[in-house]
Amino acid sequence: MEFIADMKKSLRALSLMLVFASSVFAADELEKRATWQIPDAEQIRKQLEQYLDKQQADEAVKLRISVLWDTPLASGDQSLLLDQLVNSLILTNRDVAQFISKLDSTPASAVQVTPDFFNQDNLDPFLINNVRLYYARWLAQSELQDECLQVLDGIKPNDVVDPATLLFYQATGYHRILAKDKCLSAISLLQENEDVIPRRYATLANLMKADIGPLKQDSLDEVARLMSDIQRRLKLGRAGTRVRKEEDDVVAKLDKMIEELEKQQQQQQSGGQGAGSLNPSSPAQDSSDLGGSGPGNVDRRNHGDGEDWGSLPPKERQKALQQISKELPAHYREVIEEYFRKLARDGS
Repeated sequence: MEFIADMKKSLRALSLMLVFASSVFAADELEKRATWQIPDAEQIRKQLEQYLDKQQADEAVKLRISVLWDTPLASGDQSLLLDQLVNSLILTNRDVAQFISKLDSTPASAVQVTPDFFNQDNLDPFLINNVRLYYARWLAQSELQDECLQVLDGIKPNDVVDPATLLFYQATGYHRILAKDKCLSAISLLQENEDVIPRRYATLANLMKADIGPLKQDSLDEVARLMSDIQRRLKLGRAGTRVRKEEDDVVAKLDKMIEELEKQQQQQQSGGQGAGSLNPSSPAQDSSDLGGSGPGNVDRRNHGDGEDWGSLPPKERQKALQQISKELPAHYREVIEEYFRKLARDGS
């Protein structure tokens, strides 16, 4: 009996070891799949200390920065470490300090996309990459998605102390400008560490993926989003080449939709007329007398010179436009109706 009891204990212990080993293996496999990692506060502090030694920072500056990092964060939000790092870098570089201080008083419409000091050759990558990330986040929060993506261009997750913020704002930027493939790629990278990134990042990443995934090119949904993007750009004073191109794209896409609806309408009308006509199994011969008491005069139908068979009467055109937008949410219909009202006012 004792032998059997010992065997049971041994089997239970072996089972627990297998479960633990499986958990460790699964965690290792998950870590292997992730191409980037989020550094913790101690790792960031070590990078900062290495930077300070390289820059031969003053001991007084080092002491102030040390006190800053000895103070625990008000919350466990990992993204706040970027702010703490920038507050440290301000103490080491006058250009960075002046630049960061101006952001609070600079309107979005007057922003300088690439500050002059960004192009200095002697700037350490640790400083410039993290300041660029901080600045890009400010641009995105000011609805300047194009400028945000421009500032982040070339930065990789391992180049910054907050890779989750980097990938998140790349994803939101691409989502805003309807760069579907790039957006999904950034979301895929972000979700490699979905369990440890800030919860708001994970939630919004899933929402963006569900939103842009089904988006089809040349669809009315795409047209409505392009119109919204044009309004955003004009509101920010961005009326350059990009806006004019988007306006041309909107007109071309809507013209194509209207043309297709007109063709469908004509086919339906032609089909209706054909259904009411006679289809005799054996047509009359040319030499036969079909009889009839009419005078034989036929009114000649006037097609008109140069008549455009590809257009519809105003009433039918309005019906076609209503068909385009009837399945859309109210805000899409309002955008499209306002667009055509503008065309009418401009005499287009």
